[in-house]
Amino acid sequence: MRHLPVLLEETIRLLQPERGGLVVDCTVGLGGHAEALLQASSSLRLIGIDRDPQALEMAEVRLRPFKPRVRLLAGNFADLEALLHQEGVEAVGGILADLGVSSLQLERAERGFSFRREGPLDMRMGPGRLTAGMIVNDYSEVDLERVLSEYGEEPQARRIARAVVKGRKERAIETTTELSGLVAKAKAKARQGRGQRRRPDGRIDPATRVFQALRIEVNRELLGLEALLEQAVRLLEKDGRLVVISYHSLEDRIVKNTFRDLARGEVDEITGRTRSESRVIEVLTKKPIRPSEEEVAANRRSRSARLRAAGRL
Repeated sequence: MRHLPVLLEETIRLLQPERGGLVVDCTVGLGGHAEALLQASSSLRLIGIDRDPQALEMAEVRLRPFKPRVRLLAGNFADLEALLHQEGVEAVGGILADLGVSSLQLERAERGFSFRREGPLDMRMGPGRLTAGMIVNDYSEVDLERVLSEYGEEPQARRIARAVVKGRKERAIETTTELSGLVAKAKAKARQGRGQRRRPDGRIDPATRVFQALRIEVNRELLGLEALLEQAVRLLEKDGRLVVISYHSLEDRIVKNTFRDLARGEVDEITGRTRSESRVIEVLTKKPIRPSEEEVAANRRSRSARLRAAGRL
């Protein structure tokens, strides 16, 4: 499987592996970023975490040449502190989180992440009970609309939720292609009603936002991200680095706002001024770093990536 880690050079530059020490890759995936970090410094040690057992198996093979310096852990990055404490780790020099769905998950139809490949409506990144099929077939119309609107920022959330509920009354919606076809029809009717010929999302597939919303709900991704950021800052050593790569506005907004608040510090209730001594981090990226045109041409999945970084004070 061809795997191209996103914003690799920028990640290496910001994490500064030449300083050595211990770095945690919270989403080790297929091991692309981890391999590059370990290659950059012979004194670097790395802990790789992933909730996906298939990804961990492949990362183990890729990182085998660095085995004495690598430890791979199965788990959710929302439990970062607990996972590291179990390993006797209290502080680290760097933390990386490359969010979103991986190439492995998208390209294996049986995982149910891709609307372009027919497979079961699963979308679980790791062990868990809730599946996309359960959301589609069991959630109320109101809850479906909420998920599509909040997590997919889908402007046709109400219409699509109504179409899903109507469709599942005839028979359960079981596959990715069934769902994507239903969404496409619902959106086509909306455009016809407004006399539009062109998709309102431009070149984006009609099902993109719906599948994003379901994936986020299944894996509790935004709640997990908030938990990760809170714990990561506590775990970083002085001058430690935190790098987060996000792929949609909801994730990026959480990272941006968290970094801003921690960099600004607490506000004195009496004077209204910020207490400079309460600042926790320094934001290292005034604006998110985006992939170059060359990288997007080589790897289309990188096109929506945004990288933000911070340093512990």
